[in-house]
Amino acid sequence: MTTEIPVLLAAVSLFSALQMGYLARQVGLARMTHKVMPPTVTGPPEFERTFRAHQNNVELYPVFLVVLWTSGLLFSEVLAVLGGVVYMVARHMYFSGYVMSTKKRLPGFYLTLGALFFLSVLSTIGILHGILLEYFYKIVSMMVTH
Repeated sequence: MTTEIPVLLAAVSLFSALQMGYLARQVGLARMTHKVMPPTVTGPPEFERTFRAHQNNVELYPVFLVVLWTSGLLFSEVLAVLGGVVYMVARHMYFSGYVMSTKKRLPGFYLTLGALFFLSVLSTIGILHGILLEYFYKIVSMMVTH
């Protein structure tokens, strides 16, 4: 745990938000290319794959941010940032692959699962460590002093 300003976590968060904006723009471009006007979400398979790839990124984004910040604040900022960068690369692989074909999304999908699992494990360890220090240590200290 650290008391320093988590600049690296903030940087990964900002770059991931920019990535989400880029992916949203790709959906807009696909709408223009395939002449699919909002709010319609169906159209040619190429458009639908682009739309779904973006939606899948949107659905996982809150999970990513929670485990990124929890692992970075409670375990290791550097390891969390490493996991965050891997996650971003994985989501780009996923999006690019999905746009080409549904089967090509799988390498990015599996790498995404690995990155989220890594960040979740770090988060869990950090939380358990904090609980043990905050509560278990105090209880044991109180018992020993009395």
